[in-house]
Amino acid sequence: MPYVNVQITAGATREQKAELVADITQSLVRVLGKKPEHTHVVIQEIAEQDWGFAGMLTDDWKKQQSQS
Repeated sequence: MPYVNVQITAGATREQKAELVADITQSLVRVLGKKPEHTHVVIQEIAEQDWGFAGMLTDDWKKQQSQS
């Protein structure tokens, strides 16, 4: 039973999440021969203020990039 946990910053649409779930499931079927009905994909959206990137919180990093 494959379990895949995808963590992304918040903001993806329902349609984008559905596409991710379908693509990840199909990759597991194609590459590893897993059954789709046994595959679990969890998408966790994390606020940018709760995600670190390049030594900074992501929201601060994005602010810095927009000022450059």
